[in-house]
Amino acid sequence: MGFDWFSWIVVPLLIFLARISDVTLGTLRFIYLGKGYRKAASLLGFFEVLIWIIAVREVMINLRNFLCIFAYASGFATGNYVGIWLEEKLSVGMALMRVVFSRDSSEFTNFMKERGYGYTLVDGKGTRTHVKILFSVVKRKSLKEILDYLQTSNPNSFCTIENIKSVHEGIFPFAEKSPARLLFRKHRKSK
Repeated sequence: MGFDWFSWIVVPLLIFLARISDVTLGTLRFIYLGKGYRKAASLLGFFEVLIWIIAVREVMINLRNFLCIFAYASGFATGNYVGIWLEEKLSVGMALMRVVFSRDSSEFTNFMKERGYGYTLVDGKGTRTHVKILFSVVKRKSLKEILDYLQTSNPNSFCTIENIKSVHEGIFPFAEKSPARLLFRKHRKSK
């Protein structure tokens, strides 16, 4: 009797891949839920649980196979990593950017204005000198371009960024159209 490839290689590999998939979907579901995308979170949750049930079933059937248990645990860890990496690549949602300038901010504000980004610029007093503070709500997808230009135009500026759940008013560049837009659009209550 030869080596049972299916039980010792194929089944653990399938459990590992299923676990990566369901945890990745769970991570994305949690992030979408926090950003108010209820429809997308519900759809992701359906597939997350469906895959999870299949993976758990296979582990329970093969409890004597330590590779199945190892594959389940390592798939969970890998799925977390993949989910966070994927969310960063998708860059869903909006972010609040605060930039403190200790020197002239006009080059950066011109950049923001030319590209259609709204901002508010206020005077402030820092520990050592007077400063300008720029507030802007931007799409997370736009952050790399904006931060790259900030680093080039004003490398000594202080910048903080935080994710925000929703935005009600503002000046934003022309929105891109996408086929998934209806599914991933936030539910808005009518006034």
